[in-house]
Amino acid sequence: MNRALAGVVVISALLVVYLVFSANYAWILINDASPLVNAMGYALGVLPLVGAWALVAELLFARASAALMKQLEAEGGLPGDEFATKPSGRADRAQAQQVFENFADEVRTNPESWRAWLRLGLAYDASGDRRRARWAIRKAIELGRAKKP
Repeated sequence: MNRALAGVVVISALLVVYLVFSANYAWILINDASPLVNAMGYALGVLPLVGAWALVAELLFARASAALMKQLEAEGGLPGDEFATKPSGRADRAQAQQVFENFADEVRTNPESWRAWLRLGLAYDASGDRRRARWAIRKAIELGRAKKP
């Protein structure tokens, strides 16, 4: 098991424990005699539901994106050393912008290619724009699912 997977397992387990305790405490509040405390219990009961939904959504995203990355790597389509980094590990902005434009042009010319969208997501990630990286990778997942029989 690699370190990233181990981290996901540990954090997910901790979140599940937290959600169980939250649900338990909500149940205790719901069974109290006071209407105000009952209302607080029902409000607190929403937290484990939202947390469970978010955990499942993130795990499904991770699994789907990892599968696409694995397939792209097997095809030899992953970006190589295009993203130069500084000693701090951050991407060199000027160089990353140039590389990003190449991947953005690839998406413009072939907007139905999940491979192009995945590479664009990796370029966004290397540039430090995680929100757009996740958006592009979600688009790649959507296109990858649409192409499967």
